[in-house]
Amino acid sequence: MTASPAAEAPQASGKNYDHFVESLRDLDMPGPALSPKRFSQALNIDLQTLADQAHVHRNTISRAPTSQGVQRFLREALRVIKASTDISGDVNRTLFWYRNEPLSPFGYKTAEQLVSEGRTEDVLRYIASIEAGAAG
Repeated sequence: MTASPAAEAPQASGKNYDHFVESLRDLDMPGPALSPKRFSQALNIDLQTLADQAHVHRNTISRAPTSQGVQRFLREALRVIKASTDISGDVNRTLFWYRNEPLSPFGYKTAEQLVSEGRTEDVLRYIASIEAGAAG
């Protein structure tokens, strides 16, 4: 198996969620903002795809990465990634799940697609139901 660029990037290394979130910080950006560039590297998607998912113009990602629309999408994605990582204990496994696992209760859409559609709360309820089932 050959390593993808995301596997080599510091954003995707390590299994710890806190390390992952810390890797999304860009000290060159003003304020406490998440880096869209680092997020896209971690998920191995291009910036155009990220812009499409966030429903912003592609130039917004590079010219206004701290814009409300971009940051809101990144925070919503992180909510789902955190909830799933709390169950799996492995951020790399979660990133794979987030991007690739078709979820039958949602017409076999992925968590990534659902977050892009603004359905973060639905995905979080789904994750909570899985956690409740595992605990019960």
